[in-house]
Amino acid sequence: MAVYTEVSDEALADFLAAYDIGGAISFKGIAEGVENSNYLLLTTAGQYVLTLYEKRVDPADLPYYLGLMTHLAAHGLTCPLPVAARDGALSRTLCGRPAAVQTFLPGVWPRRVRNEHCGAVGTALATLHAAGEGFALTRANALGPSGWRPLYARCAGRADEVRPGLGGEIEAALEAILGAWPEGLPKGHIHADLFPDNVFFLGDRLSGLIDFYFACTDLYAYDVAVCLNAWCFEPDASFNVTKAKLLLGGYTARRPFTAAERAALPTLAAGAALRFLLTRLHDWLHHPPGAFVTPKDPLEYARKLRFHRAARSERDYGLD
Repeated sequence: MAVYTEVSDEALADFLAAYDIGGAISFKGIAEGVENSNYLLLTTAGQYVLTLYEKRVDPADLPYYLGLMTHLAAHGLTCPLPVAARDGALSRTLCGRPAAVQTFLPGVWPRRVRNEHCGAVGTALATLHAAGEGFALTRANALGPSGWRPLYARCAGRADEVRPGLGGEIEAALEAILGAWPEGLPKGHIHADLFPDNVFFLGDRLSGLIDFYFACTDLYAYDVAVCLNAWCFEPDASFNVTKAKLLLGGYTARRPFTAAERAALPTLAAGAALRFLLTRLHDWLHHPPGAFVTPKDPLEYARKLRFHRAARSERDYGLD
């Protein structure tokens, strides 16, 4: 369920009057997504997506998100393009929420990840990193290493309710990963959440990337590590080194890793697994009754974290 704020016909008409995209023909809620209210909007000018930003998105971050998408689209990445109102604004207020109109991106996300998807994702991620160069705004990664201890502190007393011993495992991982976290690696604008449901395909061709609302300024190789976690594990929690090799090959063909990035890959991958373990654990333990969205299993990422902490070098990920 991804419609938290209902929009009346009258409110929609008033909102669209500020744009040059014609009048509404149809307007339908989009069921996927968990953070915001999304609507598929068909007007006399074409097809769009209207997003109302809910409480977890800080309105102060919208110039970064929408500006970055505009910059990326202008520099070779296929992604939704924010549509400016007549006054040049990329966001306005609708039903008491900040809202934006974006172009519609055709395609579907892969419900079952195949090997050929992974190489295309690696290539697209390298394209994103290159396209982001020159975008002047920055945004700190609130869910990066500096945020992990405070996030865990809100869960520490109840972690063992999810699985006995989980708290101790997380504390040991925090100590080891933060102690080994690399400094001085190449950084820039990253997606930070490039899971399969944020990548669209038309047949076997990658048609674009969506959902930039965790984007931030951080290590490029950390963004790759997020993708290794999202794309290269099988449902039984086994790591598929063939998928990893294809993903990394697609990425490094466009943007080769530095020696320091290669050496740091196990730590970065463990950190990415820890980040999603902590956010899932927090949502699992603090899930309000009657909420629209079912929280995701944190133990999936506990299993992935164990794999990465046992890895000894980039060779465990298929890098020769």
